[in-house]
Amino acid sequence: MTTSLKRIPGWVKAATTVALVLVVLLAVLRLSGLPGLKDVFGTETRDRSGPALLRSIQDISRYEAASGNFQVVVDLEKDTRFLPDAVRGTRTLYVGAGTVDAYVDLGKVGEGDVTVDEDRTSATLRLPHAALGAPALDPDRSYAVSKQRGLLDRLGDLFSDNPNGEQAVQRLAVRHIGAAARESGLTARAEKNTTDMLEGLLRSLGFKEVRVTYGR
Repeated sequence: MTTSLKRIPGWVKAATTVALVLVVLLAVLRLSGLPGLKDVFGTETRDRSGPALLRSIQDISRYEAASGNFQVVVDLEKDTRFLPDAVRGTRTLYVGAGTVDAYVDLGKVGEGDVTVDEDRTSATLRLPHAALGAPALDPDRSYAVSKQRGLLDRLGDLFSDNPNGEQAVQRLAVRHIGAAARESGLTARAEKNTTDMLEGLLRSLGFKEVRVTYGR
C-alpha cells in the first residue's frame, strides 16, 4: 500500500528540506578540503583602493637625534556588574611594540641664540630642550596573545563591523609606551647627540671652540 504525498504533514516536508540542505553544505565543506579543489572554493583578495592624494607639504626643522624602541604587554579586562565573565565581559592580552623619537627643533633658534667671535674660531649656540614625538605603534610587531569574551560579547561580534577590533588595547599600549619614553632619558640622549653633531660640523668649518647649551 502506497502513501500519498498529499498526506505528509507540512512540517515534515520542511524538516526534510532543511536536512537535505545541511547534508549538501557538509558535503561541499568536505570536498573543499580535498586536494585539487581548494582553489575552487578559495577566496580572492582584490585591492580596489584609489590613488593616494597629496593633501599638504610641511617643512620640517626638527633634528631627529634619538629614537627608542619599546614593548609593553597590555592586560585589559572589562567586567559588567551583576553578570559573570562567562556571560558578559572581555579580557585581552596584547603585546604592543612601537617607537618614540626625540628631536631638537632647530627652527626655534633665533639670531640672538648664536654667538660667533670676531676671529670665527669660537661659537656658542643656545638651543631649545629636546622634546618627544608621538609614539608610533608598529603593527608588524604588535599582536594579541589571547582574547576572552563572554557569551553576549561573542554574539555581538557576529553583528559587528569589526569583530576583531583592538582599538582599546592599542590606545592603551600607545599610552604606556609614551609614559615609558618620558622616563627613559631619551631627551637627554637626543641633546647629547645634537651637541656632538653640531660640534663636529662647526669644527669641520674651522671653529676650534664650540659650546652648545639648552634651556630655551
